[in-house]
Amino acid sequence: MEALAADIATIFGLSEDGAIAFENEPGQPPGPRLFLAGCREGNRVVLRHDVGDDTARAIAALVARERPWFDPQTDPACLEDILARLGREAPVESVSRSLIYRLPHALPHDPAVRMVRGDTAEGVAWLAHLAETGMPQHLLDAGFLGPGDFWDPWVVALEGDDIAAMAFAARIGSRAAETGVYTFPGYRGRGLAAAVTAAWSGLAGLADRPLFYSTQTTNLSSQRVAARLGLPVFGAGVRVT
Repeated sequence: MEALAADIATIFGLSEDGAIAFENEPGQPPGPRLFLAGCREGNRVVLRHDVGDDTARAIAALVARERPWFDPQTDPACLEDILARLGREAPVESVSRSLIYRLPHALPHDPAVRMVRGDTAEGVAWLAHLAETGMPQHLLDAGFLGPGDFWDPWVVALEGDDIAAMAFAARIGSRAAETGVYTFPGYRGRGLAAAVTAAWSGLAGLADRPLFYSTQTTNLSSQRVAARLGLPVFGAGVRVT
């Protein structure tokens, strides 16, 4: 349960009373109204700060009675009642489900793939060069508008002089970190996402934190990356907005 709590505290910025204050990413956008996560040891639920106290107490009681839930292919038995309680305050807009994987440290990666790491002199110089010359078009097309979109710590995989894939800290906190991975169109299907994720897992700045890899149940390509890396499924999550 400690690992699950650490992941939740990494995904979100939490208030002093443990409510969701914001998404833990640049810009700090509002988080979901509810996030329920489970593993073999048990379940945890966090609610956004603006959910009413009566609703929060009712949902906490529902989750407390729920058996440990870790299979995202089957909803927790209490989910229907949770949605009904939230719906009394405001309409439920969306429900999404995710797989949560543990990411071991220092996974081996294909030595034939050229990597540039942000924590090296090469990485610092390389990022400065991008700032000076401008972002390549394929990065702009994917929404990476400047060096600030390389969220530390990061690793990129290169093909020639082109950025083919990158792994970065989608979420990072004092207790854990979650990776974000992107392979650019034209370079997909070559195992680069797995290679760059493995390289990211070996960064020295991450050595003292548990690492996680999460993906939506609808994102089959991301799940194939996890399978290629042999990542164990740790748990499951439900996000309600």
